[in-house]
Amino acid sequence: MESALEAAINEWHASVNDSDAERSARAVGDPIVVLGPKGAGPITPEQFAEWVQRSGIRLIPRSWHPVSARLMVVEEDATWPESPAPTRVATVFRVAGGKVTAALRLPDLKSALELAYLCREMAATE
Repeated sequence: MESALEAAINEWHASVNDSDAERSARAVGDPIVVLGPKGAGPITPEQFAEWVQRSGIRLIPRSWHPVSARLMVVEEDATWPESPAPTRVATVFRVAGGKVTAALRLPDLKSALELAYLCREMAATE
């Protein structure tokens, strides 16, 4: 049986991979915290949907690494229209209320797991 965490992340991937702006906006919290090669910070669901449309990215999940009830690292093969050869990346996802509230993309699984464990420990000591 799929957990709420997995369901939210699966919906996020489906909406991004379909380049569906409306569905992408519904799949994320307000705001969603993002991290990627062009920066980091909170953005609105509308800004996230614009990024989905503009980037044309596709992220195919390859391995799942649960960190806590709200955090999951997913290793993915990423492709873009201008470079269809896949690049392996990893994303730290945080979920609340059935929506992805953070998507922190890192260049490799090790970096993503280190960040996820740090985030988990920070949350545990609040």
